[in-house]
Amino acid sequence: MKKNLKNKIALIIAVLLVFLYGIFGIPSGLSGKAILEALNSRIHRGLDLQGGVHLILQVEVKEAVNTETDNVVARVQQDLKTASLSFSQVYKPDPLKQDESGKPEVVQVDGIAPTNSSAVRSLLDQKYSNEYDIAGSNNDTSLRLTMKPQVIKDLDEKTVQQAIETIRDRVDTLGVSEPVIQEYNLGANQILVELPGISDLDRVKTIIQSTARLEIHAVVGGPFQDETSALASVSGALPPDEMIVHGSGALATGSDSDQVYILQRISIVSGSDFRSADPGVDSNTGQRRVNFTLTNDAGEKFYDYTSQNVGKSMAVLMGGRVREVARIDSGIHDQGYITGSFSPVEVEVLSKMLRTGALPASLNYLEDRTVGASLGADSVRKGITAAIVGVLLVMAFMLVYYRSSGINADLALFLNLVILLGFLGFSKATLTLPGIAGVILTIGMGVDSNVLIFERIREEIRAGKAASAAVDQGFAHAWVTIVDTHVTTIVSAAILFLFGTGPVKGFAVTLTFGLLANLFTAVFVSRVIFEAHLNKLKPGEMVSI
Repeated sequence: MKKNLKNKIALIIAVLLVFLYGIFGIPSGLSGKAILEALNSRIHRGLDLQGGVHLILQVEVKEAVNTETDNVVARVQQDLKTASLSFSQVYKPDPLKQDESGKPEVVQVDGIAPTNSSAVRSLLDQKYSNEYDIAGSNNDTSLRLTMKPQVIKDLDEKTVQQAIETIRDRVDTLGVSEPVIQEYNLGANQILVELPGISDLDRVKTIIQSTARLEIHAVVGGPFQDETSALASVSGALPPDEMIVHGSGALATGSDSDQVYILQRISIVSGSDFRSADPGVDSNTGQRRVNFTLTNDAGEKFYDYTSQNVGKSMAVLMGGRVREVARIDSGIHDQGYITGSFSPVEVEVLSKMLRTGALPASLNYLEDRTVGASLGADSVRKGITAAIVGVLLVMAFMLVYYRSSGINADLALFLNLVILLGFLGFSKATLTLPGIAGVILTIGMGVDSNVLIFERIREEIRAGKAASAAVDQGFAHAWVTIVDTHVTTIVSAAILFLFGTGPVKGFAVTLTFGLLANLFTAVFVSRVIFEAHLNKLKPGEMVSI
């Protein structure tokens, strides 16, 4: 019996040491400063505890639909030409507009020869019917492809997830510890971004929002002084496969005045085609530039276009504006550079954005704010004060009400907190203010378990049973109730974790870890302490409870 007890005590000590390591790791010293640094390196504080940046972003998913149908326009044209089927034009009759009132999911094919109408219809049905509803008019001399609602829904979800992944890649370049980047379930196509420890909101917005959706388009005409002049050059009717884009600054126009270009709507190269990008300096002019490398497929496509269009111009678009217009002197493979009057910050930011890939759609800020470090420190101080006061009051109550057995409960409660904090350290979970509330609630749940056990032991003693029998029966009868209450609470915490936002998830995580720890301490540790105490009692002597 004593050997078995020693094994149990050894197990408890081993668990204590393991979770103390989870809390502190191996400190660089034994000073208070060294221990505090070790604690901060293991348990990460959330936005509300150390300050930082809080953003809610709206993903403009229609832009992704617009880009997808742009690609379909090019594919349909190529498919019809390959099959030698005549048509006049493939275009989008109602592309995405600035007010988002357009329907970018529609592609129109006009001028189909009556003799080819059935062949064109058959080809389009074969290749596009899974994603598009195809309807004809004028005996199928015109066909309209409309993206199916389920495809649009799937594309919207994919766009949001791609945006989250891209933002996470870009945030990683800031060196943020434990950022929160996830879908914001309180709004459609929205993303929650929380960056603890970051105070420069403008820099964060530059990294995230300046999508640089960097694209290279063929120049049809320009520069023009204004849109009226641009439209006049095409007799007042802009073809569906072309678009008007503004550009300003020395890169595009050689001056600071705003000018206008007519570009092909479909890009030659887009942001997702870039494999790497690094800042550099032009050895001849001394201007800063971004050296880029395209993917293999994009490099081949870029070379095919540039080698066939020597002497023509290309426009580099960033953020929907022309930033540079270059003349094609020869075929360009998978490597190139963008030169201009960039500031050191601009060239660094652009390189990061190209390296991490283009966002699939632009973002709008619904909410942006910073939480000051002083406010976070105040939250930490008040939260810790509340936790300490709560623990001390509970421990004092247990000592007064249950006498010597209260020491048992207090030791189990202390180990419970060590295990909970060790869990947080090992899992690298982020501790938030609601998380501290979860810790305090765990204290209450731990004491509740001890109260159930102790009251049951008192009942057995009143029934005239010996100390050892009363302890055995007390734990045996209280066990089912304790498990039932803990399991139901853990299920509730799991629901909070699955459907809650960041702070709510923090509360759910700490509560779950605390409840699991409490099952161990209240049932096993407390029982071992009682067994050790019973071994020291004289025959017939009763436990103090």
